[in-house]
Amino acid sequence: MNNLQITVIGAGHGGKAMAAELAARGFSVRLYNRTYDHIEAIADRGGIELTYWDGRTAFGELWMATSNIEDALSGAQVIMVVVPASGHYDVAAACAPYLQDGQIIVLNPGRTGGALEFRQVLNDSKCTADVIVAEAETFLFASRSVGPAEAHIFRRKNTLPLAALPACKTPALLNTLKQIYPQFIAARNVLYTSLDNMGAVFHPTLTLLNAGWIEHTQGEFQFYIEGVTPSIARMLERVDRERVTVAMSMGVRAQSATEWLSRAYSAHGDDLHDAIHANPGYRGINAPRAIYHRYVFEDVPYSLVPIAALGRRFGVDVRGIETLIDLACIMHGTDYRHRGRSLARMGLEGLSIEEITRMVEEENAPQRL
Repeated sequence: MNNLQITVIGAGHGGKAMAAELAARGFSVRLYNRTYDHIEAIADRGGIELTYWDGRTAFGELWMATSNIEDALSGAQVIMVVVPASGHYDVAAACAPYLQDGQIIVLNPGRTGGALEFRQVLNDSKCTADVIVAEAETFLFASRSVGPAEAHIFRRKNTLPLAALPACKTPALLNTLKQIYPQFIAARNVLYTSLDNMGAVFHPTLTLLNAGWIEHTQGEFQFYIEGVTPSIARMLERVDRERVTVAMSMGVRAQSATEWLSRAYSAHGDDLHDAIHANPGYRGINAPRAIYHRYVFEDVPYSLVPIAALGRRFGVDVRGIETLIDLACIMHGTDYRHRGRSLARMGLEGLSIEEITRMVEEENAPQRL
């Protein structure tokens, strides 16, 4: 048994896979979910059955499966938050009274501005614990929950950038996390992890533009293979180009989606369409069963809305992204711009690029509380 104490928050597709995989490798893992009914089968069985893309199987025996946040956090050295970005605010507020000095909190992933919002909530909650808040660029696994106490991992990424807030704490963070996942590598700061947010490009575009097919088949088609046609790939490329341009306006060299596919999955192609189809990790992953899915209600307000807000703030044309936001608002009957991460919620309102850069990199930079 590895001595590192790890808490995984969230028992969805990603959380169950991560908790099972870590436990199967000998780590002491606690799994927290706010609704106990969702983890009751896991608690009864004492862990999670895990299958891998290459046919291997394992049983991840958990130390605890609980809906008590205080029990979940007490004594944990690493807290892996694996919930949709729509839950980051509530998780931060729930954790704030029980956090302890020296704990590491990693958002897997932060989407866009996750670590900034999480830290802002801790500040607003008067949390005095000396903790490191960090975010990963995306989730390490392509995975699915396949039963009440079962999970499947389709593929694991080769490398995954991660940054602490502020970035001067990233080396210490990685020194601990290399014991868990050596795939984590340093990103310059959370602007890079936030703006290299590939979920912002892939998830809402494919869901919204395949809405008719999703509703007709209830998701019975391969999302990234059959759902990416040449015309939809062109929209993906437009949204991706706008994201990269917003990053550039802030002094961030974001990677393109084709570059990311090459690094994360060793998938190559002459264009984005071909690179997606060359990725074996996407094969077998079906589309969402309905368009009311986290690929829209998470990725639009917590990925596209903040990217669009940064684009407007710094003079970038984001019409492709704004079009997707409009489609989501109409299809879901929801004002995602109002619900989403604003510059104020991330503590960035009114700040210049230089001030934002200092905030995300320097220990004692002034922050908007």
